[in-house]
Amino acid sequence: MIVVSDTTPLNYLVLIGQIELLPRLYRRVVVPQAVVDELQHILAPQAVRTWMENPPTWLEVRNVDVTRASRTLLDPGELAALMLAEELHADLVLMDERNGRDEAMRRNLRVVGTLAVLADAASQELIDLPQVLEQLQKTNFFVSQRVLHSLLNRFNKPKP
Repeated sequence: MIVVSDTTPLNYLVLIGQIELLPRLYRRVVVPQAVVDELQHILAPQAVRTWMENPPTWLEVRNVDVTRASRTLLDPGELAALMLAEELHADLVLMDERNGRDEAMRRNLRVVGTLAVLADAASQELIDLPQVLEQLQKTNFFVSQRVLHSLLNRFNKPKP
């Protein structure tokens, strides 16, 4: 399975201490250099920059030529991730931002966000979803209460 990621899912998974879910779920994740640059940017959280100082072996970095792309509202990481996903015929794109997700769907790419990664991990019993979502809410990740409750209800198991 070829999985390409944008910046945001990696950022939040590092911040909540769940970045190792990615190799457990997907084995390997490919990112464009533009995503690495965003993760190492001075405005990125220190924990994320520190994580990127020694990237894990399951994270593969590729260069993508975005100069041939037409004008877009996407940031450089989103655009490069989508172009890389197309180039590699990726099975999945990890991306949270609405504009990027809309563009991924327009390009017929399968796209999921951080919450879907966490839901997949919960379905495989790799995480305690309520606890991890509580950690995620302590960051600046935005999720509506309606979506949060819907996700939690999906995994609420009755106790014997």
